[in-house]
Amino acid sequence: MLGSIGIVYGDIGTSPLYAMRESLLHIGRSPSQEEIIGIVSLLVWSLLVVVTLKYVFLVLRADNHGEGGTLALMALAQSSLKKPSRIVTGLAVTGAALFYGDAILTPAISVLSAVEGLKVTNPEVDSFVVPIAITIIVLLYAVQSFGTGKVGALFGPIMTVWFLALALIGLIHIGDAPQILHALNPVHAIGFLFGHGIIGFTVLGAVFLAVTGAEALYADMGHFGRGPIRMAWLTVVCPSLVLNYLGQGAFALDSPEAISNLFFLSAPDWARLPLVLLATAATVIAGQAVITGAFSLTRQAMQLGILPHLEVEHTSETESGQIYLPKVNWLMLAGVLTLIIVFQDSSSLASAYGIAVTGTMIVTSLLAVVVVAKCWKWGMPLALLTLLPFLVVDSTFLAANLLKIADGGYIPLILGALIIVAMWTWMRGTKLLADKLKRDSVPLIDFLPTLENSSAARVRGTAMFMTSTPDITPPALLHNLKHNKVLHEKNVVVTIHTAPVPYIGPEDRLQLSSLTPDFYKLEITYGFMQDPDLPAALAQAKGEGLTFDIMATSFFVGRRSYKPTSKEGMPLWQDRLFIYMARQAHDATQYFRIPAGRVVELGTQIVI
Repeated sequence: MLGSIGIVYGDIGTSPLYAMRESLLHIGRSPSQEEIIGIVSLLVWSLLVVVTLKYVFLVLRADNHGEGGTLALMALAQSSLKKPSRIVTGLAVTGAALFYGDAILTPAISVLSAVEGLKVTNPEVDSFVVPIAITIIVLLYAVQSFGTGKVGALFGPIMTVWFLALALIGLIHIGDAPQILHALNPVHAIGFLFGHGIIGFTVLGAVFLAVTGAEALYADMGHFGRGPIRMAWLTVVCPSLVLNYLGQGAFALDSPEAISNLFFLSAPDWARLPLVLLATAATVIAGQAVITGAFSLTRQAMQLGILPHLEVEHTSETESGQIYLPKVNWLMLAGVLTLIIVFQDSSSLASAYGIAVTGTMIVTSLLAVVVVAKCWKWGMPLALLTLLPFLVVDSTFLAANLLKIADGGYIPLILGALIIVAMWTWMRGTKLLADKLKRDSVPLIDFLPTLENSSAARVRGTAMFMTSTPDITPPALLHNLKHNKVLHEKNVVVTIHTAPVPYIGPEDRLQLSSLTPDFYKLEITYGFMQDPDLPAALAQAKGEGLTFDIMATSFFVGRRSYKPTSKEGMPLWQDRLFIYMARQAHDATQYFRIPAGRVVELGTQIVI
């Protein structure tokens, strides 16, 4: 539970820094008592409906063998259907792409909000806020390659202190204006929303800032489990946030001149500098959480064939989930720094925040309809009846956030669109490539009989041919026969699959079959949260009857180069994008952990 407080709730836990302030500022004038109570009511009931009811009590039940997140939910939904659905895949890709938009916005707005607290204690530092924020962000991304295990041990206690501070600040001020407790009645939220016309709608876009980070509840379920995440929310996080928003509302009623920097001014003078330091630590943790979430999402996308296989470094000898992806890390850093330099302050960034998160929440709700109806066997009518109210809430928040497009909301939309195009191109390109290779290839069952009359020389040792299509003769095998005119005394066609489940146990890892006395087919299966380890799988295969000497074994790997063409397949621009993405892929020998000294690469050029 302590660990989940540190990692899962970093983003939503720092929302009090700016959510209340931005909501009140959207009024455009000094808000009345009823307006402040209405806004606080909206904040509180958003937490209760969106986070508590939807995520904590409903969506957390939709676990894919203990794992959560958009892609895990997609795999779960697909497994419940008779055949794969393009609509389900499209929804998941959209949700994943929007998550990346959220992943660069969260560190930027959170760190800027915390550092801006320095202006309360020392107004002269105004010009240094952006440089300080940039320094913190650069350091945060620079240390990713060292791993987060040791630092992560501090996250839980720090965030627990943060939530206790939120609750204490709230409790101190509720007595300033006890009428703020009327905000616990949802009638005030509804009255404000429908009684203020377009202003009520625009305020709703700022209110949504209070629930950003709710997706982390589901995405990080595999790290901590459903029980600890629920317990942390119900006993610590939710009460602390509700108390703080009530306290900020009471303070705004008592001191309306403090609205421009409501959170930090609500703290006593002596506590403001320590609170700024604590807030900065909390926002760094929030940034860390979304970075690790992006790493995990990218690995899932790679394993499910949505993105090319990028370099993955493991930063822990005991925790497989602690990984580092250099290219993703530095691309995210470039995005965060660009946002800070362009927008300069958290209020401006707040306009860009929200659209990506609401989009992801709608995707989760839609995929959950399929899971509830098919996997849980509730049936479509009951699934719609259950999820429709949440879809209405999500859609209302999205509509409110769409009003921010001109003020910066276009940024996550453009970024999400670019990522969707990249993912779509990769999936479409790999499908076209697989179809092309299948058309031009020889079925393995038809090829093996032709070897009986082959004049190829037989050499000692074992040859292992890596291929993604186990029933098709590997191109590397054909090229070896054509150019080298040799065949090993023992040959193994090796295929590594990724299953639509997070983890595959060793007992289900291998499928070994003998095709002829000197030809074998070995299929190795991993879950989408696991990294392939060919040497370990081969050691297991030895115990199941596959005899070979690793020092007398050659691993044949096909090295493909691509040539674009506009005559078939994808448009020329998409061909070039696919080729560029393929060049960014991690070397297959390193990805599968093939012993480097035993690899033979045979190249082929393919027109796509």
